[in-house]
Amino acid sequence: MALAATELTEIEQMLASSDATAQAYIELRQRFPHLAWIRCDASDVTEAPYRSFEAFDLHLLDCADHCAQITDDPARATGIVLARRAATS
Repeated sequence: MALAATELTEIEQMLASSDATAQAYIELRQRFPHLAWIRCDASDVTEAPYRSFEAFDLHLLDCADHCAQITDDPARATGIVLARRAATS
């Protein structure tokens, strides 16, 4: 099932909040179980993020074909790669 615009907005709002933590991944997976979810470190992803937040980079995942790939087209997104950014001091 594709990512709806309202879902993307809700995901972005959650990640933009000042209290977004490692728990965000669990909460988002529970709230949007129809999406594919991948969690990793930001350094593991070479593609530019769709959006960047203080704690996370958000990448859209297109799983429609045989191979999953990062996309910048929300209409093709069927999942999310949530890449944890290194803490800054």
